[in-house]
Amino acid sequence: MTTLVPLPVVLPLLGAGAALMLSHRPRAQRLVTIAILSAVVMVAAILVVEADRNGPQVLWIGGWASPLGIALVADRLSALMLLVSAVVTLLVLLYSLGQRMTGDETEAPLSIYHPTFLVLVAGVSNAFLAGDLFNLFVSFEMLLFASYVLLTLGGTEARIRAGTIYVVVNMLSSSLFLIALAAVYSATGSLNFAQLATRLDELPDGTALMLQLLLLTTFAIKAAIFPLSFWLPDSYPTAPAPVTAVFAGLLTKVGVYAILRVQVLLFPDSPLSDLLLWAALLTMLVGILGAVAQSDIKRMLSFTLVSHIGYMVFGIGLATEAGISGAIFYVAHHITIQTALFLVVGLIERRAGSTSLIRIGGLARLSPVLALLFFVPAMNLAGIPPMSGFLGKVGLLQAGIEVGTPMAYTLVAAGVVTSLLTLYAIAKTWGLAFWRTPEQAHEMMRALPALEDDLDDSHHRQGFTIHGQHVHMGGTAFGTRELAEARRVVDEDQPDRDLHQRLDDGSLPTRLPLGMVVPTAVLIGFSLVLTLVAGPLFGFTDRAAHDLQERTPYISAVLGDNG
Repeated sequence: MTTLVPLPVVLPLLGAGAALMLSHRPRAQRLVTIAILSAVVMVAAILVVEADRNGPQVLWIGGWASPLGIALVADRLSALMLLVSAVVTLLVLLYSLGQRMTGDETEAPLSIYHPTFLVLVAGVSNAFLAGDLFNLFVSFEMLLFASYVLLTLGGTEARIRAGTIYVVVNMLSSSLFLIALAAVYSATGSLNFAQLATRLDELPDGTALMLQLLLLTTFAIKAAIFPLSFWLPDSYPTAPAPVTAVFAGLLTKVGVYAILRVQVLLFPDSPLSDLLLWAALLTMLVGILGAVAQSDIKRMLSFTLVSHIGYMVFGIGLATEAGISGAIFYVAHHITIQTALFLVVGLIERRAGSTSLIRIGGLARLSPVLALLFFVPAMNLAGIPPMSGFLGKVGLLQAGIEVGTPMAYTLVAAGVVTSLLTLYAIAKTWGLAFWRTPEQAHEMMRALPALEDDLDDSHHRQGFTIHGQHVHMGGTAFGTRELAEARRVVDEDQPDRDLHQRLDDGSLPTRLPLGMVVPTAVLIGFSLVLTLVAGPLFGFTDRAAHDLQERTPYISAVLGDNG
């Protein structure tokens, strides 16, 4: 089955070329893209079974014998990531086609969107399969190219600005990655993961530590780990809904995957594990505190994305089999949930015309289906039992308790607090966007202009209370910066029209497009399947974690007799 290993990379690249040639035939372009991504899902599923039964599947590109050439490796970890990412990208594509069927011609020019999306899929697949650092670097560059195009679709000022920040940050991280590659090759004479696993042990401790710091810093930027996560909340929310969804679900997880692969395979006994635990702690807490303060659903989810990266880094930093297994499970869970939530937010924006919690309300009554689509993955994200989010967090917390160090216990406590604050942020969103009436939202909007001269006072006025840099409205706290932005939107967007009036005058649709709802519902269903098969899935991740810590299965499969 090794001949199947390159297909998740080769098929999307071939499909991108075909999509470009079919740029004037949109229907054929759509069919090609769907067929390619469906084939990738099937190939990934076969690789999961093969890797679990027969060990890592390795193919040396061009028939070069090891250790020369470029190796693609599908072990349990990479095969699982491939499968989850393939399912997610297929459903996101179908969602974007449903959005296109609604007549939205400004969000994503069809001739550009499909080939670029396929290049993104190829980059993600190549990152998971890469058997050496340079091929991993190539994967990140493919992602950067494709993601910049997707991020700036439509050419609006906000998207160009966000795309510029994204590109500058990622170019800096790519430069740092190149420096790391040069340093690793200079010290070891190889960039192949399997060879590095044996050669790095022979280096002086100081040299190995420097190389590890370079690599971890690079991947921490990609994964949006605090304090290198500043770019994400301002970059992702401006993109079209399908693009934001696939970015949130996948791109940061590629960085987490790289950290997991490098930390466990190349630096198994590193003293930097404690540094990772500190990074996990700060990422959890700073991210979730940022989420709680947001008055826009997209930005709230962007901050929870950062926060929950901390759970994954927590498992990696524990450096135990249980911790690594929990991290792998949580990555698979979070890819599906975070993507699903951003797809739901796209539906909210289409139904209500906004994602600002200041402006919208009554969605549970106006669209019960939309309320259900938000509620299920939101509860999963918050870790409500017995969903996969709860099971993943329990696995990580148990791994921390087993380690039993003061830092591990601190992270266990931080994980519980982060989960509770996630539930609070979700409940706040539910209460304002879904549960309250549109009339209450309208009254809050009308009260906003009265804040102009009162941000530094502490008194009651028109239904709100001001304390320092926070404004309490309807029992909910908002940051003054978010309310200042809300005031600007209100001034520019006819504040006297509430949600019902905008629906009545036809400026908003009264129904959600079925082509957007069905893929979202299927992805949410897929996340629930992870709950139903949590036992076998944890067994799979336990075996993957065991192989990663042993290192021998990977090294032997890649190098064979040359190991």
